Formats: sequence, C-alpha cells, structure tokens
Amino acid sequence: MIGAAKQEMPVATHAEHFDIAYICTISAVAALGGLLFGYDWVVIGGAKPFYEKFFHLSDPSQQGWAMSCALVGCLVGALISGWLSDRFGRKRLLIAAGLVFAISSIGTGLVASFAAFVPWRILGGLAIGMASSLSPMYIAEIAPAQYRGKLVSLNQLTVVVGILLAQIVNWLIAKPVPPAATASEILQSWNGQVGWRWMFGVTAIPSVLFFISMFLLPESPRWLAKKGAHALAKRVLSRIGGESYGAQALREIEATVEDANAKRTDLRTLFERPILKALSLGVGLAVLQQWCGINVIFNYAEEVFSAAGYNVSDILFNIVVTGAVNLVFTFVAIGFVDRYGRRVLMLIGSAGLAIIYICLGALYYTHSRGVHMLVLVVAAIGCYAMSLAPVTWVVISEIFPNRIRGAAMSIAVTALWVASFILTYTFPIFNHSLGAAKTFWIYAAICVAGFLFIRARLPETKGKTLEQIEASWK
Repeated sequence: MIGAAKQEMPVATHAEHFDIAYICTISAVAALGGLLFGYDWVVIGGAKPFYEKFFHLSDPSQQGWAMSCALVGCLVGALISGWLSDRFGRKRLLIAAGLVFAISSIGTGLVASFAAFVPWRILGGLAIGMASSLSPMYIAEIAPAQYRGKLVSLNQLTVVVGILLAQIVNWLIAKPVPPAATASEILQSWNGQVGWRWMFGVTAIPSVLFFISMFLLPESPRWLAKKGAHALAKRVLSRIGGESYGAQALREIEATVEDANAKRTDLRTLFERPILKALSLGVGLAVLQQWCGINVIFNYAEEVFSAAGYNVSDILFNIVVTGAVNLVFTFVAIGFVDRYGRRVLMLIGSAGLAIIYICLGALYYTHSRGVHMLVLVVAAIGCYAMSLAPVTWVVISEIFPNRIRGAAMSIAVTALWVASFILTYTFPIFNHSLGAAKTFWIYAAICVAGFLFIRARLPETKGKTLEQIEASWK
C-alpha cells in the first residue's frame, strides 16, 4: 500500500512561497482543454433530435454510430498523445489539440451529408482524445502535492462547464418545438436545417482562445527534466514555489529520471510488476468511469427523458438542469478530494450510483412518469460529479512513474475511450431490445463490481508527491 512505502521521502513544506495565482492561472488555461472536451462531447446530445431528421437516421445502429463515431478519433488521439507528448512535450500537443478542435467544429457545422458528418466528428474526437489525456497530466506535473487533487479536479470542472455551456447554447439556439410536431415539420424547421449546425460551430470560439493561450504557458518541469533541461525545469518549479521548493522538487524529480536513465524504457517496461499494478488500476478505474453508465444520460438525454414522459422542449430544459447540478457537485469534489482523499469519494460514488440505478430501473419497469424521474437522474449526476467523474482523472494522472507517465496515461485514457465507445454504441441497442429498466440495472451491477474493485485495489494518494507515489509501487 502507498501509505506504507518510503515514508522517509520528504514532503515539500514551503506552502508560504507558492505563487497560488500563477499556479491557478496555469492550471485554468490548461484546463480549457477540458472545457472543449466537455462541450464537444455533449453538444451532440442537443443536436441529435435535429441532425437525425436532417440525415434521415432511423435505424438504432445508425443512430449509435452517429453518436459514437467521434470515439474512434478519441481512441486515436489518446493513443498518439502519450508517445507524441513524451517526444515533443505536453505544451505543443495541447496547442495542436486546440487547433484541431477549431477546425473540426467548423467542418462539422458545414457538412451536407452523413458521409461527411462522420469524418469531421472523428477529427473532433481526435482532439478530445488528446486533450482528455494531456490536460490532467500537464496539471498534475505542474501542481504541488498538497494542491494536486484540487488542481487536477479543476480540469474536470472545466469539462463540466463545457458540458453546461453546450447544454445552454443548445437550449438558446433551438427554437421552441410544438409538442405535436411531426418528424417532417422538425426537419423543415430552422432547428432541423440550421440550428444544429450552429450548435457544433460555436465550439470554434473557445477553441481559438485555448490555442492562443497555451503559447503563454511553461512546459511541464517533469518533462523538461526527463529531457535533460534541468535548468529550465528548476526555473519553472521556482516560479511556482520559490527557490527552496524548486531545488527540493528538482532533486526528487532528478532521482526518478536518473533511475529511468539507468534502465531501458520501452514497451516491455509497462509489464514490469510494479508498473503493471499501477497500469491495471488506472485502466480499471478508467473503464469504470464510463461503464457506470452516466454518459448515456448526457448523450441520450432525449431517449431517457422521453421515456419519462417529457416532450422535446422540456427535454432541452431538463438537460440544462442536469448540467447545472453537474457543475455544483463538481465543486463538492474539488473541496473534498484533498481533504478526505480519493479512495473514499470513489467508494461513495460507485455505491451511490448502484442504488440510484436500481431505483431508476424499477420506476422505468413500472412505467412511472413525472418529476421524480428527473430527481433521480439529477441525483445520479450529482453523485457521479462529486466522485467518479473528477477523481478518476486525478488518480490516473498521478499514479504512473515519471519515465512512462505519457505512455501509461495514454493507455489508461485509451481504455476509457474504448469503454465509452462500447457504452455509447450499445445503449440504443440495449434500450431497444431490453428496455430502459434492464439497461439501468446492468449499469447498477457494474457499479457494484466497481465498488469491490476500488475497495480492493485503490490506495490513498492524497498529499504525496508524484515521486513518492512512484516509489511506493516498488
């Protein structure tokens, strides 16, 4: 267990010298990648009722492919981000992600056919995959140990802000739809012809802001030290916490770098027992974060709320409500992650979601409709937002050794997107063949399994430097 390993390694204690404003600014700018990730990931949920009519998508497999095709890009982005960021740096890859976000959002808004829609969504997914891996890793490598949980959670906060922003923009762009409107009337409406295009295109605005802002940030000091640029690394660390902190932090980083240089680092390194333990934990948590099922509420809100008796206009408003709750409870996670730790929040989240899904499935089974369905959905989102959503990113950004963090993070995030693809693609099929009740009961069973996995495998990492965590796996 981590708590029992190498307690003699000192923890930085120069909090009075930390330039909090500078640290928060760096983290906030890097976390804009999370905002773009959240916006681009969820904007499709509001556009779905309209682009499906425009492209005449009626088969569940077509609908599932439209929703999940971006995940192909996510997989590629996550896979290449580790190798490329280890070679070229975290900063350059984040700049590239911002550029790809801007190009893909404009392209998606201009398409005339479903055949063109898919590759543009895949390109947007490429940027999502890169940002989802690089933003939390960059923040974790910049942040002092005692603030790392909060600062990495800031990335999840911006993801949630992006989600809420997409929901609000969709709601504001979409014009009211009469409850009795036919599919043909929706297709011929402003929403069906133009509105859904603007929903995608607006992403270009924050994308350009992120692209420009990233040029102003320093490179990760741990990447710099790994590449032998120790003077530059110390300069960044000293700017963060003062000369004493910079010297101490650099000594700890250099120790792991020297250890890495003494060993051959290649693909076989990932199968060394200590690293494999960390990697299997990261992959397991990444898969759980997706298979817990919450993303179907964001991506398939229309089906979830339609089954509960809501019309299209009410659905768009309810989606905004869920986004607001998501934002509020992310602040709860930020307040608790460095106080109570990662482990307890993950256990609460998996257990809470299992209970809520069991209740939600029972109500769908009895064909219950009304506001209580919205309350349960909101409760599930709140539970997820204060636990599995942010804390998973915190854990997988901090548990891997310096020498293979990029590659290991890439593998964990790739597993996350594979799981997300499976979840997103299979939901309409499960929902059509099994019904909403049994589908949510499947997610409840997964959450129970996740609770047992977390209880058995996840150690506590709060308050420890990345180098202490690395030492603890040996």
